[in-house]
Amino acid sequence: METALSQPVQQQQRTIVVDVLRGWALFGVVLMNYFDFFTLGQNWATFKPTTLDSVLFFITNLLFSAKSWTLLSLLFGYGFAVLMNNIREKGHEPYRFFAGRMFWLFVLAFINSAIFFGDILKDYAALGLLLLLFYRSSAKTTFWASTVLFLAIPPVAAFVNSLGDQSWNIVTSLFPKYLSHNLIDVFTFGLKATYFGEMIYQPYLYTVHLVMFCCMLWGFTLYKINFFADLASKRKWILWAFWTGLALAVFFNVFFMVYQQQKWLFLKHFQFRYWLVLSTMICIGSGICWLYIAGKLKTVFQYFAWMGKMTLTNYIVQNIIGLLVFSGFGLGIWSTYPLWFYLLLATVIFIIQLFVSKWWLKKYNYGPIEWIWRQLSYRKKLPLKRT
Repeated sequence: METALSQPVQQQQRTIVVDVLRGWALFGVVLMNYFDFFTLGQNWATFKPTTLDSVLFFITNLLFSAKSWTLLSLLFGYGFAVLMNNIREKGHEPYRFFAGRMFWLFVLAFINSAIFFGDILKDYAALGLLLLLFYRSSAKTTFWASTVLFLAIPPVAAFVNSLGDQSWNIVTSLFPKYLSHNLIDVFTFGLKATYFGEMIYQPYLYTVHLVMFCCMLWGFTLYKINFFADLASKRKWILWAFWTGLALAVFFNVFFMVYQQQKWLFLKHFQFRYWLVLSTMICIGSGICWLYIAGKLKTVFQYFAWMGKMTLTNYIVQNIIGLLVFSGFGLGIWSTYPLWFYLLLATVIFIIQLFVSKWWLKKYNYGPIEWIWRQLSYRKKLPLKRT
């Protein structure tokens, strides 16, 4: 039984569209992470955007800003439910297993935080433990819990922002360490910036985690209603989600354009930027599902699926490349090139990873970091190479 438990999930058993969605989300992650290296340290007082800059700002904000990590949070909640169910069916204690798995994710998060100060693994590890409270819950319970969290996001965001947390100022004061030629200084910056910019910075600590957990409960609910299995039969719901998400996204975008002119005071107490983010994320995610069941973009989706099966490895590799390109230990390219350079670099790296992921998984059962994490979780040596 132990051997069966530790075997990789076979191709026919995987929900391929979930891997496709993970692959798409990773594209948004690398785009926005590299985008940050253009904005951080930028002298906005003297910055004069070109027409191309304005177009790229608009596109990235519309399609990618916060849409990828929210989608990954939803998929994390779905994956949590899949894993817990599989462990239980194999006759093992799911709570203890998953707690150990999250411990090792914390360890990976610590390493990744030193490499990249925008690490998100620690958040998934912490909220994953919180998800254990809902392990035996019904779809109705998780749906209503997520609804409460969704409704709470605007007032919580407004209240937290009113606190005037200045922790981010500490992060900006640490920028010179990242531009140091000393790798220890760069790692120190990563750890300190993660702590001050995310772990104690209140808008991230409270609002972002609230949004993440709401998305995780959505993903858990989708598993409970068996949404991704036989996806074609859910076409009506997919279309409803797409058009509803699109309508809300258009409404909120227009609303914020008007707000910039009117400066309505009530938004100081009810900030629903994340409602815009989540409606756009749902529109994009359901749109991908719609294209998938329609049989469109088959080759593209195949490569996205390969990418999504190595989510952890590809994410950390993106961050390592970022360190070698942007830090002082590497090439030191930080807010010194035009915006298009950072987005083009991210796109090229993503495309290369698509092909490398396919090549790797043709030969091996797991991505290398997934393999290490899995062995630590199961506390036994597992075969990497396919037989």
